Amino acid sequence: MSDETPVLDSDLDAYIDNQLDAAGRLRVEMWLARHPETAARVMEDIGLQTTLRLALAEAAPFARPETREAARRLASGLAGQRMWQAVRRVAAVAGLFAAGWFANATVHPFGAREVVASVHPPSFVEQAVQAHQTSLVRETMPSQPETRLLDRSDIRAATAIGLPELPGDWTVTDVQVFPSPFGPSVEMGIKTPQSGRLSLFAVRPGYFAVEPVTHLALSNATVAWWQIGEVAYAIVSSTPDAGLDDKAGRLMKSLH
Repeated sequence: MSDETPVLDSDLDAYIDNQLDAAGRLRVEMWLARHPETAARVMEDIGLQTTLRLALAEAAPFARPETREAARRLASGLAGQRMWQAVRRVAAVAGLFAAGWFANATVHPFGAREVVASVHPPSFVEQAVQAHQTSLVRETMPSQPETRLLDRSDIRAATAIGLPELPGDWTVTDVQVFPSPFGPSVEMGIKTPQSGRLSLFAVRPGYFAVEPVTHLALSNATVAWWQIGEVAYAIVSSTPDAGLDDKAGRLMKSLH
């Protein structure tokens, strides 16, 4: 998508309120990938709405009626509007609501809540490793022929996943669609001159984020992943020191 095809505020509103179809969401996400400042604001708005919904749900048994009603008005007022300065002011108020509810819940005599920070990578990283290992098994099975035809338009139309442009000296050895919790995912087997056999995995993980390339070394694989909008990507290799960070960076740039 080019800058000559702008996304309107009404499109962003519909995206935040989850009122677009897969093609419409992909159009907005590709536009946001080119406009990181607006993407950050959209993420702030989505996060604020989620915070309000969670606070309402968790605090409903003991929150004061006037507080719940104020929060509901606050959440509904965000829908259908694009007023970023107002969002910042509202976020401060929402923070006070959330802090008050959290303190209430923490000292409430009927129970306590424990918050544990997770150090695990996103779940799609595990899916990417599993898809990579499955592709290695398929490679050794004559009864499971590999599909080398890569049609990006066909894949995007069927899965709402845009695939990056591959360097000219990379060769596609297999393209498969796998199931995932939030719709189909795509796994590509790739051969590179320097690093040998790689897998490129792409999936819609079920949430919006803009994340830089992150590297993880496992016992049976190395992974580099990133996310643009509602699509996450991962490169997987069974070979140590495959230079995945640089390769992931090149692929990520091709999506902009």
